[in-house]
Amino acid sequence: MSIWTDLSPLPFSLSYVDAGGVKTRTLRAGAGAPVVFLHGTSGHLEAFTRNIGPHAEHYEVHAIDMLGHGYTGKPNHPYEIPLYVKHLLDYLDAVGIEKAHIVGESLGGWVGARTAVDHPDRIASLQLLCAGGTVANPEVMQRIDSSTRQAVATDDVELTRKRLRLLMADPVNATEELVDVRHRIYHEPDFVANIDNLLSLQKMEIRQRNLLTPAQMAKITQPALIVWGRKNPFGDVPEAQAMHEAIAGSQLELFEETGHWPQHEQAALYNPLSLEFLAKAAG
Repeated sequence: MSIWTDLSPLPFSLSYVDAGGVKTRTLRAGAGAPVVFLHGTSGHLEAFTRNIGPHAEHYEVHAIDMLGHGYTGKPNHPYEIPLYVKHLLDYLDAVGIEKAHIVGESLGGWVGARTAVDHPDRIASLQLLCAGGTVANPEVMQRIDSSTRQAVATDDVELTRKRLRLLMADPVNATEELVDVRHRIYHEPDFVANIDNLLSLQKMEIRQRNLLTPAQMAKITQPALIVWGRKNPFGDVPEAQAMHEAIAGSQLELFEETGHWPQHEQAALYNPLSLEFLAKAAG
């Protein structure tokens, strides 16, 4: 299996959209209610290639490179959550989406949840896949910061491979194709120049002022699905349980033998779960 064989069954387009002045890379496929996939810190839209096809059979799927990530534009300032939210809303406006189902992994879940709190009229439902943003754990923050900087600082592909494998319970899921995609992105000149801005949420003062609080999560009224890997290296199960308790009516699913990318590592479990949730959310 490869990215191309994952995507080939259905037509798709890969293009750029002007989202509030930010050139934004987007992969689109399918038709129906819009579902937008948001990746994690230092990630890119290829995180969802195992999910796009099955979802595009029923929905209009959008997977984007978030602000400052992948091949999307990189304004020269630190990226805090309100700026990610603005970029998401600018993208929705640019492509004519009034209300979207959001699937957010890690940072993407943090951004999706904050958007649901601050702009509830734009979010139809919310999936939080190993979502970040509820705690500030210095050890985890240092792990994210150092592993990313090391991979970006030199052209040694092994460091990129280690960074990607860090996300997975089974390293076989960090395919060489994904390693190559990420290595190329990590060594684009604008990505290298932008690394401090991209990692700003790993600084304690900045992270703390952006955290999702229980009171904020209690304001989420949209249908919410929380998916967590029991071997997630960036957050323990109690974080997921706390989100579940804070978001009334939310659904919590724990995946065994799964790290930080449940949608990728356990696509055969995740895709039908997500589609069932979306069908109920559309109700």
